[in-house]
Amino acid sequence: MSFTGNRQKAFWSYVGLFLVAFIWGSAFVVVKNALDHVPPAYMVAIRFSIAAVVMLIIFGRRLKGSGRDTIVHGLLIGFFLFTAYLVQTIGCNYTTAGKNAFLTAIYIIIVPFIHWAIDRKKPANRLFLAAFAGLIGIGLISLDGDLSIGFGDMMTILCGFLFAMQIAFQDNYVKKDDPAVICLLEMVVCAVGGWICAPFIDGKLPVTELKSLTIIGSMLFLGLISSLVCQLLQSVCQKYTKPENASLIMSTESVFGAVCSMIFLHERMRPRVLLGCVIMACAILLSQIRFKNEKNTK
Repeated sequence: MSFTGNRQKAFWSYVGLFLVAFIWGSAFVVVKNALDHVPPAYMVAIRFSIAAVVMLIIFGRRLKGSGRDTIVHGLLIGFFLFTAYLVQTIGCNYTTAGKNAFLTAIYIIIVPFIHWAIDRKKPANRLFLAAFAGLIGIGLISLDGDLSIGFGDMMTILCGFLFAMQIAFQDNYVKKDDPAVICLLEMVVCAVGGWICAPFIDGKLPVTELKSLTIIGSMLFLGLISSLVCQLLQSVCQKYTKPENASLIMSTESVFGAVCSMIFLHERMRPRVLLGCVIMACAILLSQIRFKNEKNTK
């Protein structure tokens, strides 16, 4: 099969997004293991500092030629990305990596409703059904026997909303702004935000723990691969793909995350939680499938 022009760019963009989803899914395992040694806020600060320094070295010159609007857009997207990662990492410290992965994926269902608020375009009826199914899935995954929800699961659901905000605004801006500059600004905001918040949330920096080769390797993976490469790849790939298709591909992150947690962390899901994951997966799929008689809504 041969591809030319925009079709070729779209094809490789979809391949790139699948790679992003796989890396992010496997990163849940790395984060879960590293949290035993590095507190959540410091983990966010360190991983994004690594990414920001490398991005500044490679793309720092582009920042000088960027307009005011691009700077503002990058800082706004970076704010939502930072808060999402901070809340997600805190949540992962209080729940399993598999549940953390699936509950985070709620952002796929939320994104169209944020576009509704921004563009005033009502989502298709199937999206309301998908949202309802998603709520049932969340309940099965996160609610305990007394119908209470754990702190880790609650934080993860909040993180899904914040990721939805980040994706929605990135969809709007990345097609007209330089994706490398947007990504650079995101990394900088996350790094600075992490260092500002870490002392208040986590106390002192655990310097001794950071001397471990295993932790150094984990931070380099999270900083260079999961943060820098994935965020940059996402920004570039979304420039040549439809938002709904990009969201569907990135949602496979939850599946990769659950599978990796079972393989590497030996996590086992109870039947009720497993049913909730299946319903969540169906809700995500329903939110992304477009029917022939459906109007072309965003």
